Formats: sequence, C-alpha cells, structure tokens
Amino acid sequence: MAPPVRSDLEVTSIPDYPEYNEFIAKLRVYHEKRGTLFDPSPRVGSKHVDLLKLFNTVVERGGYDQVSDEKLAWRKLGSEFNLGTANLPALAFSLKTTFLKYLAAYEITTIHGKEPPPKEILEEQTAKGSGLLTRTMENYRPPNRRDAGALGNDNSEASGDDGTPVRDRNGSEEAPGSGGRVTRGLRQAPPQRILFQPDTQPSRHSRHATVTSHAPSSQQQPQYRGASTSYNPSLENMSNAVANYEPRPQMPLSLRPVTTPGNNPLGWARQEKARKELSQAGFVPGRPLPPKVVWPGLNFDGPNIYVRCLCALKSGIRSEQDYALHHLVKISMERGDKYKFDAFPGLAEALIEKALEVCPLFYDADWQIRYMEDGQLPSTNILDGLNGTKDILQKIAALPKVNVDDNLQTAEFSDALLQVNEAALTLRNMIMLEENAKYTSELYPLRDFLTIALNLPNVDCVVELKHYALDIAEAVTQFWHFDETDPLYQSLLQQLNSQDRGAILIALRSICRASMQLEENNPLKGIPKQLLQNIMDWTLLKDEEMLHACLDFLYQYTAVVSNVDFMVSELQLTPLINQLTRLLMHNVKAYERDIPLGEDRIVPAPSQIASLPEGLYTQIVRLAEPDRSSQWLRCLFEEDPDQMITQIQLWQAYQMQFAREQEAIDQGQGARLLAAAEFIKNVSSTFYEKAVAQVQAGPPIVYFIKGIRHRSKPVDFNGEEYSKCLWHIPPGIQHPGGEFHLSAEDMYKHILQDHLGATPNADGKFENDEAKYNCSWDRCYRFKTVAASNLAEIARHVKIHCPPAPSASKSADYSGGQSKKRKTSYRIPAKKQTFLLYYGLSDEKYRAAGVPLISVLVLRNLARNLPKTATEEKNMKAEQAVSLVEQYFKPIEQKLFEIMAHNKSLVSHILSSLEISL
Repeated sequence: MAPPVRSDLEVTSIPDYPEYNEFIAKLRVYHEKRGTLFDPSPRVGSKHVDLLKLFNTVVERGGYDQVSDEKLAWRKLGSEFNLGTANLPALAFSLKTTFLKYLAAYEITTIHGKEPPPKEILEEQTAKGSGLLTRTMENYRPPNRRDAGALGNDNSEASGDDGTPVRDRNGSEEAPGSGGRVTRGLRQAPPQRILFQPDTQPSRHSRHATVTSHAPSSQQQPQYRGASTSYNPSLENMSNAVANYEPRPQMPLSLRPVTTPGNNPLGWARQEKARKELSQAGFVPGRPLPPKVVWPGLNFDGPNIYVRCLCALKSGIRSEQDYALHHLVKISMERGDKYKFDAFPGLAEALIEKALEVCPLFYDADWQIRYMEDGQLPSTNILDGLNGTKDILQKIAALPKVNVDDNLQTAEFSDALLQVNEAALTLRNMIMLEENAKYTSELYPLRDFLTIALNLPNVDCVVELKHYALDIAEAVTQFWHFDETDPLYQSLLQQLNSQDRGAILIALRSICRASMQLEENNPLKGIPKQLLQNIMDWTLLKDEEMLHACLDFLYQYTAVVSNVDFMVSELQLTPLINQLTRLLMHNVKAYERDIPLGEDRIVPAPSQIASLPEGLYTQIVRLAEPDRSSQWLRCLFEEDPDQMITQIQLWQAYQMQFAREQEAIDQGQGARLLAAAEFIKNVSSTFYEKAVAQVQAGPPIVYFIKGIRHRSKPVDFNGEEYSKCLWHIPPGIQHPGGEFHLSAEDMYKHILQDHLGATPNADGKFENDEAKYNCSWDRCYRFKTVAASNLAEIARHVKIHCPPAPSASKSADYSGGQSKKRKTSYRIPAKKQTFLLYYGLSDEKYRAAGVPLISVLVLRNLARNLPKTATEEKNMKAEQAVSLVEQYFKPIEQKLFEIMAHNKSLVSHILSSLEISL
C-alpha cells in the first residue's frame, strides 16, 4: 500500500513503498541494458528525490521537452518539490539534470515509443536545452557557454530554464555615466577590421595623484581598444565600472623559516622525538598518519545529553542507567513536545526492555525479546518481537511467583522497581505526543509489556506502574485492532473489575479508543454479562467522568447488532432506556421565552395635533428658543419613517400654539419666536435620526418633513404619556378643564368637578351629595340605566377610569437636549405566549453536545438495531407479538416528545429514534 499523500512533494529520506520499489527495479534493468550509470536515490541539495513522483509529474505536464520549453517551469517544479528557497535556480537545474540522466531515455522509450538518442548526446551532456525527441548525432551541437546571455541572465543554465538571450542594447540605449554594463550579456566580439590591442595604461589617475592635475588634452588621450570598447569606442559612453577599474594591489608573501637545529633547537628536538615515536609504532614514511584518538575529557565535550542517555540505558550498568533514566524522565516531561522516538533509534526498544525487568521482581523468570521469523519460541519466558506473543497470558499464569512482602522491601528491590517505574514514566510522557504513539504502536513488545504490567500481582507497590501502563494504552490503542482473544484486550477488561476508579476510567477509555485511527471497526466482543451490567449501573452515579466513559462505551457497543441481541437476551434494557431518557435533561437550564403570536399592529396617524395641557404649556413657555420649540415638538410629535408632515402645516401649528407669546412680543414682552427657516432646521435637529426636510417636485412644489407624525397623546418632559378623558361631551362644546391629564388625581378631580359638578370644600375634599349621577365614560355601561344615588358611589366607580401612576424609571429631564430613544406609541405589540425552553451543553454552532448528545445517540442505536436482532425474529413469530422497539420505546414516547418540544438541539436525533419506534 502506498504511503499517505503528503501536502507537498518533499522527500527528506529514501522512499520505500511497493510502487516505488517496482519502478526502481525496472529503471535499474533499463539502465543496465543501456550501459549508463544509475543512482536509485539521487539527492538535490540536501534532500532525496523520489524518482517515481518526479517521472509522473513531468509526464503529466507533457514530458521533458515541453517542460523545458516552458518559461521557468523547472524552477516552479523545484518549488513544488520543496527544494528550498536559497539558490532555487541552481537547485532547479540540478533537478532537471537528475531527470535527464536517469529518466529522460526511459520516458522516450516507454511514453513516446521511440528510440532514445545515444548516451553520448543524452546522459553525458548538460541538461541545457530540450528537443530530446528530435536529437540525433548529426543535428546535435553542444551548447557553447560563451553564447550571448549565458552570464548575467536569470534564464541561464543554472536556472533550469533555457529562455532566450537578452537583447543587446547599443550605446544610445545606455545613459551617459551609467554604472552598469553596456549590455547585460557577454561583450560582443570586435569587428574584424579592428585589431585587438590591449590597453596598458591606467583608466584613471592613481590614488596618490594630486587633485590639481589637469586632464590630458584630446590629442594626448589614449585610444581605448579591445573587446570591451569595440562596441562603443568613445570614452564618454563607456561604463564607469570598466573605466574606473583598478586591480588589487599585490600582497607580499609571508615566509616562514624552516625548523633547523641552528635556528630553533627546541622545535627540532620535539620533531625528532615525534619521528622516533612514530617509527616505534610501525609508521612507514610516505604513508598517511593514523587518525588521532581524542578521549572524552581531553578538549572534547563528548556526545550530547540525548545520545549519552541512550548509550547509558543500553549499557546495562546500573549506575549509568540511573543517570540515564533520571535525565530521560526530566527531558520527557519538559521537552516532550520535541523529543521524538524516530530521531533516536533504539530508545523505545531500550525503554521497553528496561520496563520488562519488573518480571524478575515478582516471578522466577526474566522476559527476553527474540526476533525470529518462524515464530517458534524456545522457552516460556521468550517474547515474540515480530508478531507479538499470542499466548502471553498462559505464560504468565505458568510462571512461578516470588514471595514479595509489600510492607518491607530490600534496597535492591526498591532500586530495581524505581528504575522500572522511571522507564515506564518516560514511555508514558513521550507517548503523549501523537507521533511517538504512532511510532511505538508498531512495536509488538510494547503490547506484551502492557499485558505483563496489567497482570502483575495485586500489591500496592505496582499501582504506579499499572497506571503508567494504562496511560500508555489509552494513547496507543487507537492504532491497534483487538479481537476477542487478544491478551491486552482481555487484560483491559479485567481492569474493569478493579476497585480503583482511575484504573476503571482509563481502561474504559482505552477500549473505546481502539481502532479509532484504523479502517477496522471495534466490535467489543466477549464482554461478560456481569461487567456489562456494572457499566450500565455506573451511569447512575453522580460522577461526570465515569458517566462520559460509560456512555462512550455503550455508544460503540450498541452500534453492533449482535451486541444489542446479547443485551436483550441476557440483561434488562428497560432501566437503561429510562436512565438514558433522564440523561437527556442532564445539566440543562430552563429559560422562559416570549414568542409573539402575530405581527405588531400600527395605529394610523392622527390627522390633527393633540391639544397641549395647560400645565405642560406653562412649562414649555418658560423655556427659551430653540429649546422651547424642540420640547414642543417632542411632546406632540414622534419619529415614524413612513409618515410626513408639510412644513407649512407644522409652522402654522407652532405659531398658533404660541399665539399668546406672539402678542406679548408685539407689546414688547416675552421671548422671540423662531423664524420659519430656523424652525424647520430645528425640526431636523430635534429628530436627528429620521426627520429630513424634503421637496416634492410640482406643480405645485410641496415642502414637507419626512420621518415624523402626530402623537395621539402628548407626553411630558420625562416621556410619560398623558391620559385622555373619554367622557362624552355634546358636539360643539369645548372639553371643560382640558382633554388630557397626567396623574390619576388630576383625572379624578377633573371628572368630579367638570363633569359631575361636585364642588370641593376648603380642605380639597368633596361632600357626599345625595343626587342622581350617571357615568358617561366611553364604552362604560355602569350607571347607564340606574343612576348612582350619591357622589361617593359614583366617585368609587370613577377611579377605575383614572390612569395608573407614572413609571418611576422615567425621571430624566429632556429639556434643553437632544431627544432620547423612546418607545413608539403607535406600534401596538402583538400578543405573546411564554414557552419554557431547555438549553444544555452545545458547541460553537449551538448543536447538542456532552451527556445529552451521547445518551440520545445510544437510544438511536438501540432503536435501529433492535428490529435486526435474532430475539426480534423469535418474538415476532409468537401470537400477539409486540416488537421490541414498541415494547421498550412506547413507555418513553411521551417523555421524548416533551423533551423534543423544549430542547431544539436534540430534535433531529430524537426524531430519528421516534421514526423507527413509530
């Protein structure tokens, strides 16, 4: 099977998979027949190149010739192979050369069906150019590196692209005094009519020349000739880089005297001593000196801490292993995210072998790992390192036990157990990284170690080691597939009978995580009846972690039909289904939500402006302009984006309202009213959110204010709405005492005085007059036919028509400022109904999560698989048979409908269960 597809084409190591090996074998045979050299794993830069991927990629793009003819194609291909960004042109050309040497002839033969050119003009030539399909001995001319454009061109040979030479520019294209060359390519050869004469005079004065020296005359100016000046012989147009060139000064040679007895007696003596030692060691003059051995501690720091720990662990020396395990525990804890097994080959195996040394502490045997192809193990204490030990449980049971006193231990026992625990702890810390877990999952001795550790005697001193083993199993079992007879699977099931809550939790999680990263399903076969009943009973505990672990197990267990059949035939499902139904409401919170039963009703705008109460008018008049007009607008008008009022109508209402003020102004008293233009501007300032002065094209031209409407009832400065007196008045008669009143007391006095004719005494109270009184309130039928006999009786009835007390929250003074956001009075909200909703744990998309989700998924598995069981088939053959789904789900059907009505996140999952049950 081919390796998983990577995000890019990078290959940092030699590939090894069946398709690649088969392709390399064919390619090796092809090059042997052709008589050319072949490297199965060539390198470009610092990385190996996968020849199969390179061949397929180039062929998909049309082949070598088409890729070479495309501009910058090889450079793009180098980027796709992630060869690096440093000097990418050179790497791209190296990649092109690799294809030419090893794959070009093979492409011509297998893809195009033609005879490739001889190796003299193909593999033994440079990769510059293309045209392999038409290349012959007669028409092929090796590229000349002196061609134009070979230097200073991005599309050079080293770039992996042939390209075209840069167009040479003449002298007129270069600006005078330009610092660049006359042409970006190679300098052109001089015309044949000009003989080449090298210039021997300096192109500029020496650095020590005086500044006051005069330039030579035109007659004495030297004639510049040669390849660099034949194209542009004038000195003015020459490149400054050439004209100002000055060669480097010659550096004096450093001479060292030869060591002789005369000039250096001590040095000569040391050399003679060294010659004698070499001759005694068998050194022959003329041969190279043997390599000098540098011992640790003598100007050599030795290996780093990682390699030192690995070597010390493998040494078998107790003190060295103490040192290694101490540092490995610290490194794995602090640098666990960087410390990987694949970077230190043999480390995982060494740790496993060290952890297996726990066996001699409790059994009279010592486990040994053997890697044998035939699988024949010579002894009972040998583990199969290639395929795993299938009968390891039987071997453990057959081992003679050592009498261990758990209360009193020897120093040797404690030290040995400490090393084993440190090795297991290092494994546990490193396997928390997914790359390490995947690496160790391929080591069969690890499975045997976990089985051995979980089956150690039930003593307190091994509890720590067992928990390390369970943590390792939880991280690694996702890469393993268990069958019913697997020793590790049986050992994990045995841990569920433990009295240790932590061991039960981790064992359940390990079993549930099995085969998570594999295509095989985890059928969870061979679960004993009593153990399954315990898991069902644990769902009743008030333990969140245990509840999650049990529900995860039940979700996977009920996904298999045979498992559901076992539960139906051997256990009572009714308590489990009732518990799962209760768990649908686990940790949910109830909220009341008002849902409107229709749309809001919009009251039509009044055609006339409401009358202003006398008390409110007195407050407004005291204000100065423009606050007076703004407050008047707020009290009698409100914002409505769908309504409009003509500017002339609004201006006339303003003048009529304050006509008495205008009279006072005419008499030289009172505050001045706003002019028409200023008043219209003030309207937009008062209702700054929606009111806009607009013009409607005529004829006639209409000027209006859009965004405001009349209030049906005026409001005071605090936004409190006045109440309208609905007492019937004969037409043509003005409403006595004003039409609107703010407080209940004002309305009460108004009705008694102005409509019933009662007169208050000096204390402000009314006498109980004996007379006939009728109620003329709109739509009130009290005292219509039978009148009240006295004032007290009608007064008690009048109080029901008085408005409620003003709201205490509306106490802000709106005078002199912008209008605040107020609730619109013309929009009557629709009637609402209160619903009780449940909200539990959910994800970022407000979907169900946690215990309720897992519980409803278990219920759905049961509803789907109950009709498929063998028990269902037997049950349906009986007379008056009732299906298992109806038998188990009919009692909870009403509860499921209730939960579905209040918890929207579970609707889709509950519906899928109800559809099957119904």
